[in-house]
Amino acid sequence: MPDKRILFPMLAALMGVGFLSLMDAFMKGAALAAGAYSAAVFRSAIAAVLITPIWLGRGGQWPQRDVLRLHMLRGTVSAFMALSFFYALTKLPIAEAIAISFIAPLIALYLAAILLGEEIRREAIAASVLGFAGSLIIVGGRLGAAEYDTETLKGLVALLFSATLYAWNFIIIRKQALVSSPMEATTFHSGVGCVVLLLAAPWFLTIPALPVFTDIAAASVLTICGSMVLTWAYARAQAQILVPMEYTGFLWAGLFGWLFFQETITITALIGTALIVVGCWIAARPGPALAKTEQTAI
Repeated sequence: MPDKRILFPMLAALMGVGFLSLMDAFMKGAALAAGAYSAAVFRSAIAAVLITPIWLGRGGQWPQRDVLRLHMLRGTVSAFMALSFFYALTKLPIAEAIAISFIAPLIALYLAAILLGEEIRREAIAASVLGFAGSLIIVGGRLGAAEYDTETLKGLVALLFSATLYAWNFIIIRKQALVSSPMEATTFHSGVGCVVLLLAAPWFLTIPALPVFTDIAAASVLTICGSMVLTWAYARAQAQILVPMEYTGFLWAGLFGWLFFQETITITALIGTALIVVGCWIAARPGPALAKTEQTAI
């Protein structure tokens, strides 16, 4: 049985990934209609407008310098991470883009050891390998018949850049979650990201049509929900335990594809899903050190 102390953070991370996967679906439509840059700017702006009054109303105060530095770093990294990912979505199918981006948790697993000093258990390595293998099987089935061109290559390059920033973002979230509340972290995540992106507004910003604003607004709400839930989860469990949950993003994408676009699930998707689930289960098992600590406490 998974340890109860990490079960709820894992479930929260699963929910957070679901929120963000649905957000990706809304943002793809908005990015195709208005451009990735404009969609990203208005998503951050709407999210900031929605969350800031709530944060202030609950007694939010200006953070200390060290905490503010973390907020600014995460907001900046997330801004370029999101922009490059939304651009990639305009060049690649959403499920395939999410599957390929699964290299991010694998990178983050080892960044957590380098930057946070977390010990990498063999179980966590096995979980990541299984999850990554599962995602490769899934994306292999999807991409087997794909025809690549210049636009596809642009999308792949943007996606790899986004995945690298995403891995770094995992580590920042872990540090941020230890010194900031989910509400404060989410507020500055949206606000800083919006300010950073607006620096290029004179050259790239366009005003989307009203129907596109509806999709962006929905994406903004989902961004807030996903960010808050993930921040809560990362404050209560190590990064190496939670990052395998990111692999469920493809499962969420498959679900939304089936619900909204009647997409079918292939045998390769089922095989990949099985490997991902096994990997998540392995990551949730307590290591020997944790088990020994529990026995001593009892």
